[in-house]
Amino acid sequence: MALPILETATYELSLPSSGVLVKFRPFLVKEEKLLLMALESEDNKQITNALKDIVRTCTFDVISVEAMPTFDLEYIFLNIRAKSVGEIAKLKILCPDDNETYTSIELDLSTVDVQVDDAHSTEIVVNDKIRMIMQYPTIDSFDPTTDANKLQTNQLFDIIAGSVSQIVDGEEIHHAKDYSKEEMNSFIDTLSSDAFNKIQNFFNTMPKLMHEVEVENPKTKVKSKVTLQGLASFFVSPSHMTT
Repeated sequence: MALPILETATYELSLPSSGVLVKFRPFLVKEEKLLLMALESEDNKQITNALKDIVRTCTFDVISVEAMPTFDLEYIFLNIRAKSVGEIAKLKILCPDDNETYTSIELDLSTVDVQVDDAHSTEIVVNDKIRMIMQYPTIDSFDPTTDANKLQTNQLFDIIAGSVSQIVDGEEIHHAKDYSKEEMNSFIDTLSSDAFNKIQNFFNTMPKLMHEVEVENPKTKVKSKVTLQGLASFFVSPSHMTT
């Protein structure tokens, strides 16, 4: 006699970048095990691969996790996690008033969303004739919590070259995918400082998985606002994953 097949609930969410509806299911024990092993390894590459594998599997292999913006991937995973092991996450937060004391909080993950800076734009105006249309980098190419102003020059240029979607020159549209990395870097080399600063601002103001919480230092009793940013801020330690 065959063992029973367990049914899994299906949910739906809207991607922050496009508004497209995506169906997903909670992760199962085998996928939770994969995540726990990755977290225990403390290896960023292994954790990233686990996230991608879980999101790919739990969205029924209908989306390309390698091509989607990092904040979309993080948002999907956070929702998968919430439906899998509970919407309330137990987090330890460093109190900013003394930068040494940690306090524990409970956060409802269903209240966490992707925040968009009012100053953000995917269009970079180079001059009266030329515009650049940017595309969001993926989790393999850029950490959205990184300050673009602090990247090494070669790193920044490589990321920029990979994040240009189109270059509009009057009526002519150049698709970045039709040009080599060297050709894109040569074009970027000719930009003015003002245009280059606009590109850095594109990265610094990109949509981010972000949430503000209030914490009270148990020692000083001082209350402070803390901004949680990026998926790692909402990760629960392995010992708490199933509580």
